[in-house]
Amino acid sequence: MGSGGHNRKPHLAAVREGNPGKRSLKDSVVMPPSELREPSWTSMLDRAEADRARALWRKLAPSLSRSVGLVGEQQETLVDFCVTWARIVQNEKALTKEGMLIEGAKGGLVKNPRTTVLNQYRSHFRSLVGELGLSPRAAAGLSRPDGPDDDDPFDD
Repeated sequence: MGSGGHNRKPHLAAVREGNPGKRSLKDSVVMPPSELREPSWTSMLDRAEADRARALWRKLAPSLSRSVGLVGEQQETLVDFCVTWARIVQNEKALTKEGMLIEGAKGGLVKNPRTTVLNQYRSHFRSLVGELGLSPRAAAGLSRPDGPDDDDPFDD
């Protein structure tokens, strides 16, 4: 079921397609540009997790910096996103090896506790997806930073 209210078009779509209802387009606060600095992943994660987090950071950081204006003062959200993803992958691999059911303390089969951990990580992951605008719906609620953009496909 829908959440009610007006479904906002992405800012670029409203610019491209026009604004027949003459609704005001959302202005947002734009922080001054500052460099994103990749953290030391190995200081907080084991080697495999650090490699996953590093790869995701290097994939997303440049794009988020350009598209939504993510700046150094906001990078902790992206760091948390990368760490959460790395831990989801780690726990999924462990769950595959251990199985959904494991032997309990009293001898019977019980649900693997990793399933609970994974549910919590996935819930947090979804909230970070929204914060960073990494789903189509979340991206519609974000606006691009103002400034010169030589690559804007809608400029004549």
